[in-house]
Amino acid sequence: MSDKFHAKSRTGLMAGTRLAGTGLSRRLAIGLAAVAMLSAAAPAVAQAAVPTPEAWFGHRMGTDRKLEPYAKMVAYYQELAKTSDRIKLVEIGKSTEGRPYLAMFISSPENLAKLEEYRQMNAKLADPRGVPQAELDRIVKEGKAVIVQSYDLHSSEIGSSLTAIEFTYGLATRTDPEALNILNNTIAIIMPSLNPDGHDMVQEWYMKYVGTPYEAGPMPWMYQKYVGHDNNRDAFMLNMAESKNIAKILYRDWVPQAYIDHHQMGQYSPRISIPPYADPIRPGADPLVWREMTWFGSHMAYKLDAAQLSGGIGDAIYSGWGHMGFHWITPFHNIAGMLDESASANLATPLYVHPDQLQGGQRNVPDNKPQMNMPDPWPGGWWRSRDIVDRQLVTSWALLDQAARNRETVLKNGYTKALRQTERGATAETKAYIVSAAQHDPLTANKMVNALLLQGVDIYRAPAEFVHEGKVYPVGSYVFPMNQPKQGLLRWMLGETHFPDDTYARDKNGNPIRPYDMSTDTMTEFMGIESTPVGTAVTASLTKLSAPVNTPGTVASGASTYLLDGDLNDSFHAVNLLLKSGATVKRVKTAAGAAKAGDFIVSGASAGSVTQVATSTGVSFAASSGVPESATYTVKAPRVAMLKRYRGGNIDEGWTRFLLETFDFNQTALMDAEIKAGNLIKKYDVIVLPSDSVSNMTGEPPPPGAGGRGGGFGGESLEATPPEFRSGFGAEGVKALEEFVKAGGRLITFAQAGDLPMQKFGLPVRNIVAGKSGKEFWSPGSTLKIKVDTKNPLAFGMPQDALAIYTAEGQVYEVTPRMYNERVEVIASYADTNVLKSGWLVGEDLIAGKAAMISVHLGKGEVVMVGFRPQHRSQAHGTYKLLFDTLFDGPPATP
Repeated sequence: MSDKFHAKSRTGLMAGTRLAGTGLSRRLAIGLAAVAMLSAAAPAVAQAAVPTPEAWFGHRMGTDRKLEPYAKMVAYYQELAKTSDRIKLVEIGKSTEGRPYLAMFISSPENLAKLEEYRQMNAKLADPRGVPQAELDRIVKEGKAVIVQSYDLHSSEIGSSLTAIEFTYGLATRTDPEALNILNNTIAIIMPSLNPDGHDMVQEWYMKYVGTPYEAGPMPWMYQKYVGHDNNRDAFMLNMAESKNIAKILYRDWVPQAYIDHHQMGQYSPRISIPPYADPIRPGADPLVWREMTWFGSHMAYKLDAAQLSGGIGDAIYSGWGHMGFHWITPFHNIAGMLDESASANLATPLYVHPDQLQGGQRNVPDNKPQMNMPDPWPGGWWRSRDIVDRQLVTSWALLDQAARNRETVLKNGYTKALRQTERGATAETKAYIVSAAQHDPLTANKMVNALLLQGVDIYRAPAEFVHEGKVYPVGSYVFPMNQPKQGLLRWMLGETHFPDDTYARDKNGNPIRPYDMSTDTMTEFMGIESTPVGTAVTASLTKLSAPVNTPGTVASGASTYLLDGDLNDSFHAVNLLLKSGATVKRVKTAAGAAKAGDFIVSGASAGSVTQVATSTGVSFAASSGVPESATYTVKAPRVAMLKRYRGGNIDEGWTRFLLETFDFNQTALMDAEIKAGNLIKKYDVIVLPSDSVSNMTGEPPPPGAGGRGGGFGGESLEATPPEFRSGFGAEGVKALEEFVKAGGRLITFAQAGDLPMQKFGLPVRNIVAGKSGKEFWSPGSTLKIKVDTKNPLAFGMPQDALAIYTAEGQVYEVTPRMYNERVEVIASYADTNVLKSGWLVGEDLIAGKAAMISVHLGKGEVVMVGFRPQHRSQAHGTYKLLFDTLFDGPPATP
């Protein structure tokens, strides 16, 4: 899971399955034998036909240099479900590329026979409003603890896929008292692979090169079609098919009492990080959630040490305030959401770790000596895939064991948390959030509402205009009352957020400690939606939403020329569809009649295509009149290319590609060979460089200490990469890109990618936050206020006041004095004061009033540099138009 996955030591690639040097200690051997006994206890007669993993796959799980394809794993799970009456296998959906997405419900046969009854009981615990106390007491007495465990999310952390196989087999066959108690008192929902597509990519790549110099080398591309390592960052926006699948289980259909996601981390850390999280935690969840994590984690720690599996640590490395991924968002669903993180091998190839390489340095890990949260550190030696499986088996079993032993407490906690959160919401300062229908982009507001419906929250809509606390809200406005079980979730999705700058957030020298990935994930701010917190309950007549909001656009009767609102992101989608149908599209450059600058005028489209586009996009087609030709310019379908590289792939490229596909922009993947061939202006109008380092793009060595955003596969070692996948377009490619711009092309850069034209083209701008220490400037995943020049065609349709999502690789620009300063246009700049909206910002004075987005004219073309990621993870709806506008040609330039 670690974004800074340690560079893989090639030591482990040496032929060597021997224990070399240290060997296995006697106590470790005893521990491994104990784990094996737990996993393979004698099956009952009724289960005699259940195939063992060894019989099915031909080897023990975790055997060196053995990984299995997903299809074979699916077939095994199907066989287990066929031969065991303890397993109900359900395909809950498909992956992005169409592979089956599985959930296995595992319990006693008697419990599985009443699965729907237990689901309904569980739903009452998750939302006990209006449920009589006597009914809750009955459910506590008769119900079953629901526990979800997921595996194989980040596909280079592939050991958990092997754990899931052996763990499921054990649940299907064990007959000892502990296992039977688990089966009788819990419903285990096992999701064996949250990323089937990525699993096959990694497995195929690894097995192809086993026994070669490239064994266990980094895969050249991301391990998911679009998002790679960012797949768990999608837990609140739910863009990916895989995210929607797991959300159905976690957020709506089952809402378990506990959830754990099994991961891997770097190679030179403790051997497994277990719950609870380290400080700081994100407030707003019921305290029992955090106590439960400690409770479950303590049982895992006990079981690990009882089995003599060293190197287990809790209350360390991963803080309780992280990005809103699945295990960090679930506490606000009143679920004890957890993760474990095992140290990684070289995929399935052993790695030798010297004792002095285990030096600590992370949160609450000062060194590798015994401490209260790690009394038995691992001494070093060979580390194998099997070691990962052994430890994850213990944590998987321990979670179920603790829940089974304390079933009634777990169930009572379930409804207690929900009731207390509802009461907190009813008595809190903010009683509700209101999202007015009068938004800059109301269609995006609908998308936000639909995403939150998938989270299982209560949302109401106003059938008529109403007034609350002196403000008028038009028909169609949304109300999110806080007196509901998931009010903590709504608070973080809809409300301003400030990361605590306190002793937990800084080291002993006062340097900021980066939050895990993001310091805020505020949905309203990301999407450009205004929400109003109100201090009194809304009493207006409202209608509770029971289905997604999908309102088709209207079409003006009798019109042949139509006006589309340029403020709407979806108008760009409509325009792309219309251009493909052969329609003529013009854009308004100066306001005239009912049209404002940035609106689109459409003619030459059939009535059928107009109706179809209005229905699918939600964009309304008004009649257009009174707009002279002189106030418009013709819009053509842009010829867009985007840099795509190897070296683990670029997550920012994947997200951008997904977004452009969603809005039906034509695009071409631009690889090194085509760039170096030159003459790019003949093929393309626009080239996009997603956020990336210069070294990753060109292939040149990075500066000392520099890093870049990669694909998260686990390093970019060229010696372990086959020559045909060693990407980098070099000086030839730099020259070709500069010639493309000078010949009239438009080059767009996001965030860190701006270094390339600044350093290589000699542009008259500099990044004023480059090289600053954390004490001087710090803004890890925050929303910052920007002022937008909406008269510039590169910002048509944007509001004048907007929010940018600033992340670690962001840039802030200043024009260096030159003779032709007018060749640089500032499209957006940071606010003069109070720059921070949500998150964490150190060094406001450094960036206040400075440029966030610029256009630099070069020859006949221009370089558009966006210092942040305007499409950030397909979540930044509020700044999409800053990308979309740059893809379309603007009005003809005035000499």
